[in-house]
Amino acid sequence: MQIADFDYHLPDQLIAQFPPEVRGASRLLHIDGQTRQDTLFGALPNFLRAGDLLVFNDTKVIKARLFGEKASGGKIEALVERVLDQHTALAHVKASKAPKAGTILHFQGGFTAEMVERQGDLFKLRFEGDLSVFEILEQSGLLPLPPYITHVPDDEDAKRYQTVYARDPGAVAAPTAGLHFTDDLLAQIRAMGVDTAFLTLHVGAGTFMPVRVDDISEHTMHHERYFIPPATIELILATKARGGRVIAVGTTSLRALEASSQQGLLAEPVGDTDIFITPGFEFKVVDRLITNFHLPKSTLLMLVAAFIGFDTMRAAYEHAVSNEYRFFSYGDAMLLERK
Repeated sequence: MQIADFDYHLPDQLIAQFPPEVRGASRLLHIDGQTRQDTLFGALPNFLRAGDLLVFNDTKVIKARLFGEKASGGKIEALVERVLDQHTALAHVKASKAPKAGTILHFQGGFTAEMVERQGDLFKLRFEGDLSVFEILEQSGLLPLPPYITHVPDDEDAKRYQTVYARDPGAVAAPTAGLHFTDDLLAQIRAMGVDTAFLTLHVGAGTFMPVRVDDISEHTMHHERYFIPPATIELILATKARGGRVIAVGTTSLRALEASSQQGLLAEPVGDTDIFITPGFEFKVVDRLITNFHLPKSTLLMLVAAFIGFDTMRAAYEHAVSNEYRFFSYGDAMLLERK
């Protein structure tokens, strides 16, 4: 398929720049084949039944963006992609000239890091001093809002660009389908006899990388690390055995579950995946998907097309645009039934 197949026109005013005033006060578009239903996210329990299982990604967004300069005075911006250990991280670095190995980078807050080596598009940085990378980012980093959100992150973003169940730091982008859930909604769902489970996939900046090839089969996906706990695996297997439905909350949860099952159902509970899900993909775990609306020409839009069918995806997005749904990270959501 061609990248042009996944393009669509989106008026700028439909790109949500801020979250809804109240968490969870979003719209929900239910897609089941050619049937579409417009409702509110708070009505999600109406689409669930006892014995279903919701699988959430519990990653926590870190303040991954750092600003500073080289010894020469040249300005730099670093976006930490992955924390490797207490003092080392892989990062994207923007500078007028890419730093060479051995270069010392000086960041705001008085922190310094040595550029150790280049690893593809990423730079391995070793931070100096007693504080860990996570502590440095918490003190001096800026929340890495997506590039289509134009305002400077503030205290409200620090709360709202984070799920209520986030607990494992490491993501540079939020698993945005989970932003709609409140503690009250989770309690209501569990009271119905619907199970909930968690996995961890630290969302990388690559989730926003455009596809730069015409033939999508030639696209190279970014890598993301995932971990599926034994308790989650047990719940998934039990759900399947009793005929319940496994519902992935977000494309990151779906990617982890399907990546782990390429060699057999949940055979690889820990991994570093570059799985690229496009139309024709055979899903082994996930029956339903809760997700936000994705960028034109994005790999996530291709994933949606694989899940519900290309024509169904096109019709759903045309409906969402014409009905003025809010798009992207702070936008509205869809509940998708697998074709």
